[in-house]
Amino acid sequence: MLVSQILRNKESQSVMTIGLGASLSEVARVLSENRIGALVVSPDGKTVAGIVSEHDIVRELGKRGAGCLSDKVDDVMTRNVYGCKADDSADLVLQTMTAKRFRHIPVMEGDQMLGLISIGDVVAARMSELELEKDALTGMIMGY
Repeated sequence: MLVSQILRNKESQSVMTIGLGASLSEVARVLSENRIGALVVSPDGKTVAGIVSEHDIVRELGKRGAGCLSDKVDDVMTRNVYGCKADDSADLVLQTMTAKRFRHIPVMEGDQMLGLISIGDVVAARMSELELEKDALTGMIMGY
């Protein structure tokens, strides 16, 4: 399965972004309200300046306490964001996400973001693919 297929199967293709200079309390509010785990930090909604996750906020809270919530996203976001391409395989993306220990990856075409997929999206797609393979094999064995 390709990343492009995963994107097409998502309930929403829109990507939640937040601008540079937003506070961590603003990030936490947006994450909570939308029940999501990460935001792409973007000046225009298409280019990726960084990514900030709930883990980033928890890490800072653990280190410095609630005072960090007034800090800017620019100070804690991951700047060197790994992206993938629409024609990458789900298996390759899953391996990358597992090896690099991150749960969200932007889908890129050049420097423009096409979408964002989570490890949950990739696992669900792979599970669906395995179910189809099982059904096909069962049909072959049973003769239908």
